[in-house]
Parts: sequence; structure tokens; C-alpha cells
Amino acid sequence: MTIFFKLKRRSAAALRHARQHGVRPTLELILQRCCRPNGSLTSGGLAKRRVIQFYDFVRARPIGNTIRAGSVPRTTVNWVLPPWGFGSGGHATIFRFVHYLEQEGFDCRIVVVGEPQPLSSEHAWKQINDWFFPVRAKVFLGMSSAPPAHITIATGWTTAYYVRAFRSTVHRCYFVQDFEPYFYAAGAEQAWAEETYRFGFFGITAGTWLKEKLATEYGMRTEAFGFSFDGPLYAQSKDREPESRHVFFYARPPTQRRAFEMGMLVLDEVARRVPGVKVIFAGWDVSEYEIPFEHLNCGVVARDKLRDLYRRCDVALVLSFTNVSLMPLELMACGTPVVSNRAPCTEWLLNDNNARLAAPTVEALTEAVCAVLESPKEAARLRDGGFATAASTDWRTEARKVGDILRRLDLQWA
Repeated sequence: MTIFFKLKRRSAAALRHARQHGVRPTLELILQRCCRPNGSLTSGGLAKRRVIQFYDFVRARPIGNTIRAGSVPRTTVNWVLPPWGFGSGGHATIFRFVHYLEQEGFDCRIVVVGEPQPLSSEHAWKQINDWFFPVRAKVFLGMSSAPPAHITIATGWTTAYYVRAFRSTVHRCYFVQDFEPYFYAAGAEQAWAEETYRFGFFGITAGTWLKEKLATEYGMRTEAFGFSFDGPLYAQSKDREPESRHVFFYARPPTQRRAFEMGMLVLDEVARRVPGVKVIFAGWDVSEYEIPFEHLNCGVVARDKLRDLYRRCDVALVLSFTNVSLMPLELMACGTPVVSNRAPCTEWLLNDNNARLAAPTVEALTEAVCAVLESPKEAARLRDGGFATAASTDWRTEARKVGDILRRLDLQWA
């Protein structure tokens, strides 16, 4: 009976995804997720878990032949990525940089490692261009198929092991978007993730919190890039819809660092204190959770639909217990005041001028959300501060910054 209800719930989720994104992307997503990360089938007990095979990549086994500087063009860059799904924010940032760096003269390639592998290189390339950003980069499946490159970039802890083993490159870099050891309880995966910061790669980090943390605690050479937003999608406007008393919440129950449980308790208190408030959930389908207050469950929202959703809201609660996400800037660009937890991992981007920061307690965050809802003056102050912060950022500028880092590698490692 339990299996029946699980299948029923997943079928309903698939139907919602199909209505929102179309049948073909839904079928592609199902095919990609037909296996668990550890290699066992999802239908329950049909295959044993292949622990040794799945984690075999951590063993140091050379891939490819050693090359010398000058044997390949200095603009060749291999980006080594894990498989992706629709709506993956980390992959979107990587493909955004690939898109801009190609315009800066770099010859980028995409190398997909880990399971489940895409159906084909052509299929993966089409997904990148349909779901994320237009790129020219050719896609290669598996590290053994990767061409020689002047620079090879790891994009997550699992990919760092493949990059360490890859011999056909001059420089190895690490595109670090978050502190991944925090994703796990103490154990093998936490230890493996942390060890990658000692591989001697050059770190290109999302923001200064990671830059300083990796340099101070692991001795990495690091440079940082900043965040921005996609102007055409999140055009700035001070016009507000007549609706009011809407709270946006970035809900990611399976992503512990986004503190779904804390957010739920905060929103429950807000709903008690502010009559008529309605919460808008986005980021995950929360239909299987009991939610006692008025709400709208939007699930995973397509990027071109987010602007209208953001602008319906009077305040947004976005929690981050590792590196802050891109969402606060997107919300600011749409004129939605942001409430977040005060921490070093958020304060490199958020401050008291552009966001309402509070201690990571239910009481303090409830007070912060209510202060914005109940004070038009405070909401206007945060809206103006958010507009100013968003206007000071630009993805093309950040991509040029990364391009300059890559061009200087020969000097930095001389």
C-alpha cells in the first residue's frame, strides 16, 4: 500500500511537471532519474546498491596522457559537470559563464561525469540550450572521452576527483559555488568533499565568503566572482500589483541548507500575527506537507515565469545556511524586499541596506517578516536598497572577471 501511494504521488508530480513544462521535457527528466545516485533502481528492491562501483571515482587512477604548455591553445577549457535536471540552479550558473566566455573567445567544452549519464551527447547539448543558455560547446560523456585542454575546471566535489585524475591538461581549476562538506553529516562523503580543497586547484569562487574560507582554512589560491540577475527576465520596476499580504518562500525540503523546517515555523507564526496573509511556495512541490495556513504551491517554476511571481509578493523569506543563492538579487531586481538569516555566508551579498537580516531563530525571523509587512516605510527602504544593489551588478562583467582569471593562470602558476 505504501508503494501504491508513493507511485500515486510521483505520478501526480509528473503530471504537474508535464502541464507546466511539456510532455517531452518531463519524459526526459524521468529517463534521467530512473536510477538512484548509488546505482540502484527506483522501483524498490529490484537491484542491489552498487556502493563500490558508484564511489570508485575517488580512487586515484590517471586518465589521459600528460601534455605540455603550448601543445593546445590557451583558450581551450574543459568544464567537468555532474548530470543535471530541469531547473538546476548550479548548472544554470555554469552554463551562463560558458555562454559569456565563448563570447570572450574561449573554446569551451562540456564533460559530463557520474550517473545517470545523458542519453547522448546531442541530447545533452539540446537540453543545455533548451533549459539553460545557448552555447556552442561540444558535449563529451565521461572523462575518458574529454579532449586535451589548457584548462580543466571542476564544478563540484565529485567532479574534482575526475579532474585530479585527468592528465591531458595544463591547469586545473575549481569553480566553487558552495561549501559542499556542509551538505553531509560527518562521514565518507563529507570527508571526500573536504579533501578536494587540498588538491591544489586554483579556486574560482561564488562570492568572497568562499574565497576567504578556502584560502584561510585550506591554503587554496582563490579569486571570487559576484552575482547578478538576468535583466530581460527580472526587469526592474517599482510598480506593484494591487494585491498585498503575500509572502514568498523559497521552499526546498530536500536541501537542508535552505532550512525548510525553520521557514515553515516562521510562516506559521506570521500567518497568526498578520490576518489575511498568503504564502507563495516555490522551488519544490510541497503538496505532501501539511500546511495549516493559506498558501499557493507553485513547485519548480520556469525562469521566465518567476518575475510575475516575485512581483506579487510584499516580502520574500530566503534562508541560506551555506552560501547565499542567486534568488535574493532576482527578488531585489523585481522590487520585492528580502528577509534572510544573518551569517557570514549571507552577509557578503546581503546587508542592512538591501535586506532585513535577523538571527536564525523562529522569533527573530518572524519579527523581520512582520516588520516588512506592517511598515510601508520599511518595505520602501528595502525596495530602494535592493534596486540599488541589483543595478550595480552585471553578469557580463563577472564573466569578464572569470575570463581574466583564466588568462592569468600561466603567470600565477609560473
